Amino acid sequence: MIPPVVVLDACTLYPAALRDVLMRLALHGLIFARWTDAIHNEWIEAVLRDRPDLTRERLQRTRELMDLHAEGSLVTGYEPRMAGLELPDVDDRHVLAAAIEADADMILTWNLRDFPEVVLSSYGLHAVTPDDLLAGLIDDHREEMIAVLRGARLSLKQPPLTVAGYLTTLRTQGLARTCTLLESFLSEL
Repeated sequence: MIPPVVVLDACTLYPAALRDVLMRLALHGLIFARWTDAIHNEWIEAVLRDRPDLTRERLQRTRELMDLHAEGSLVTGYEPRMAGLELPDVDDRHVLAAAIEADADMILTWNLRDFPEVVLSSYGLHAVTPDDLLAGLIDDHREEMIAVLRGARLSLKQPPLTVAGYLTTLRTQGLARTCTLLESFLSEL
């Protein structure tokens, strides 16, 4: 299997549990995750704005570990592409430019309306929500996905989460369809 090349929009890296799952998918070879320094800066600033209990140093360490462990994930040289791109929100041009530069298959985002299919299709791209991506991966790679999600749940120590508690966390992060599929595999999680 050749994993899809997926540019992760900052909104998908903001929630810690989802960020952890996406990193695990990359480490297990289920996706080839891509991002830029600008995407990192965007999710880090959003987390710091909403979570004053976290430090910039801690989030910078997370960023460094992401770049280290998802080797080849950092997209550079995309900036010249931004000038010719038109999106509903001009601040999203860097994400599309990075996807084009990375020869990505998709942009992972919660903000589908910011990445119109008519624009993306001309670059051979499409936008997908994390819920749709994860549900599709469960359909296509059930055993690997169960292992990834079980590992993510078991890594949580403060506090440790039951399967039900973990699914509640994922559901609150917008992964309703994914959680519905996972309900058939509770004993494996």
